[in-house]
Amino acid sequence: MAPVTSPSRVLVTGANGFIAAWIVRTFLESGYTVRGTVRSASKGEHLKSLFAAFGERFEIVVVEDIEKDGAFDEAVKGVDLVEHTASPVTIRANDPNELIVPAVRGTIGILESIKKHGSSVKRVVITGSTAAVITGPSAEAVVLDETSWNKTAILDIEQNGANAAQLNKYRASKTLAERAVWDFYEKNKSTLDWDVVVLNPPYVFGPLINHVSSLRALNASNQELYDTLVEGAKDAESLANTGTSWVDVRDVARAHVLAGEKDDAGGERIIVSAGPFYWQEIVDAANAVAPAPLPNLLKGNPGVTKGKPHPVTFDTSKMRRILGLELRGMDVLVRDTLASFAALEQKD
Repeated sequence: MAPVTSPSRVLVTGANGFIAAWIVRTFLESGYTVRGTVRSASKGEHLKSLFAAFGERFEIVVVEDIEKDGAFDEAVKGVDLVEHTASPVTIRANDPNELIVPAVRGTIGILESIKKHGSSVKRVVITGSTAAVITGPSAEAVVLDETSWNKTAILDIEQNGANAAQLNKYRASKTLAERAVWDFYEKNKSTLDWDVVVLNPPYVFGPLINHVSSLRALNASNQELYDTLVEGAKDAESLANTGTSWVDVRDVARAHVLAGEKDDAGGERIIVSAGPFYWQEIVDAANAVAPAPLPNLLKGNPGVTKGKPHPVTFDTSKMRRILGLELRGMDVLVRDTLASFAALEQKD
C-alpha cells in the first residue's frame, strides 16, 4: 500500500491542541495541504492567523461533538491521510467514563466515517500514548516495547471505578481506545483501502504555538513542567525519585509526517520517545540555560540523579528503524520551552 507524499491532503483532528498544532505546521512546511477540525469556529481563529501565510493550503472545519455518530463524515471526504489526535487529556476525572467514552467513541467514530466516506484515504495515523504500553510496578528495572499493554490501569478501573487512581483513568482511556483501533482494523482490513499506524509518545513537552490564554491554562504535561520549574511544585525527594519518559513536541509532529510517508509504518504500533528522566534532570537542564529566560527556577539537589538507573525504559528501535527519526536533546527542549513560557508570561 503506497504511503502518502507531498502535496497530498491531510486531515488533522483536534487541530487547535498542543500536539496537533505542531502536526499541522509540520505538514504545511512539508508542502502538504491540511484540513484541521476544531469544536467551534472560535477555536479555529488562532490557527487561521497562525497559518495565514500558507493561504488555501490550510482550512478549518468544525466538528462540534466527536462522540456523535457520523461526526467526521464530511471531514474525511477528499483527504489522502487522516491524523487523529482529538482525545481528552486530563487526570482530573471523577467517573472514568468521562475519559474512556469520548476517547473510544471518538476514535472508532472517525474510523467508521473513513470506512464509509473516506474513499481517497490511504492511511490513518492515530496519536496514542505510552500510557497504553506501561505495565504495573516492578521490583526490577524493565525495558518495554510495542508488545507491551497496560493491563494494570484497566484492572484498577474494573475493580474500583470512580475510586481508581486518577492517572489510571487516563491510562485506561488511552489503552482501551488503542485496543479498539486494532480490533476495528483487524475486523475490517480485508475490505479497507487504507491501513493504520499508532504512535505512542510518553510525556510530550515543548514550546507552544497553539492558543493558550495564560500560564494556568497549559496542556497537562507543560503545566506540570511549568509548575515544577517556576512554581517549585516538587520537593527534593520527588525530584530525585519520580519521572517517566519524555519527547519534544516537534519530534512527535515530525513522527506523524513520517508515519504517513513510510511504507513500512503501515499496520505498526510505534513508541516515540527520547528517553527516561527524573525530574531533577529536567531541573538541572533548566538551570543550565544561559541567559535564563525565567528567574529563580527550582534547583533541588543538582546532579543527585546522575547515573541513577531508571525503573522503566522504552525500546525505540522500531522508531529508528521504520521512521528514521532523529530526536532533539533535553537541553534544546528545555531551553525552547522556557523561552515559550517567558513569552507567555509577558502577555499575562
